[in-house]
Amino acid sequence: MIKTPYLLFLGDAPDPLAAKVAQGIRDWRPENAVGQLRLPGCKADLKLPDMTLEEARGAGAQTLVIGVANRGGVFSESWMQVMEDALQAGFDLAAGLHTLLRDQPPLVALAEAHGRSLHDVRLPSVKYPIADGRKRTGRRCLAVGTDCSAGKMYTALAMDAEMRRRGMKSSFRATGQTGILITGEGVPLDAVVADFMAGSVEWLTPDNDPDHWDHIEGQGSLFHVSYSGVTMALIHGGQPDALVLSHEPTRTHMRGLPDYPLPSLEALRDTALPLARIANPDCQVIGVSVNTAALGEAEAVACLREIEDRMGLPTVDPFRQGAGRLVDALPA
Repeated sequence: MIKTPYLLFLGDAPDPLAAKVAQGIRDWRPENAVGQLRLPGCKADLKLPDMTLEEARGAGAQTLVIGVANRGGVFSESWMQVMEDALQAGFDLAAGLHTLLRDQPPLVALAEAHGRSLHDVRLPSVKYPIADGRKRTGRRCLAVGTDCSAGKMYTALAMDAEMRRRGMKSSFRATGQTGILITGEGVPLDAVVADFMAGSVEWLTPDNDPDHWDHIEGQGSLFHVSYSGVTMALIHGGQPDALVLSHEPTRTHMRGLPDYPLPSLEALRDTALPLARIANPDCQVIGVSVNTAALGEAEAVACLREIEDRMGLPTVDPFRQGAGRLVDALPA
């Protein structure tokens, strides 16, 4: 178990979105977020207290969490001294990057010397099966995005929270490092060997009560040439009964791919739904989730109204407005 609460390390994040792991923890587990630690030049700010390692230990922080999700999941050289100092100051370390803590000899030696733990969240711990496509009992909802980091996880978490608030049967199923750090369990999907990705999603969303909904954390985008593989695994392994289209309206191109324009919501709907119906012919698109964090209130309202009128689907920012209308749209 990863000890809480956390000091969230933002390193030298080049923009707020690069610190999405830390932001997810702050937004969904604020009781676990004591403060933030930033290096010079960091362009992300969670509006948490800026703390030194010593100040955070004094405030009760137990684990330094690497809150940055960068392209390729690698450590910056500038982070190493902070991680070494943290182990010596009494912190455990947790990271969700492809570069593993346990593969860094200086960190391993310091952890052993000081009795600390290294937690590599993006490391599969289960021998997952190959998907067999068997129809499972229970219901499943998946958010699919026009791009990466468009609000898919927030959509699933918000819908799960709303259903639980209503006393309905619901589970959030984490498939990435942020979701796993928030909930404490899940499948690190993008670190699973390709042949077993869809099978790992089947494993994560087993047979359940007929009125139980699994809200599966979405990943990547079918339109993102770097990360479309994980999206396909979720669509076929998850066999969703419901799809929510996720969108960030201020972007002009795919994240990290300036030569690739953002697809339209119509293109996303018309691409994702036929693929989902291969595994579940009854799948429906039930709504649109829009990340309006970069918009003012009036702009956000106008944006949501325009998309809803155009798409003919309930359209909300589930973090800003709540996910009630998306839950209401789930098939009975």
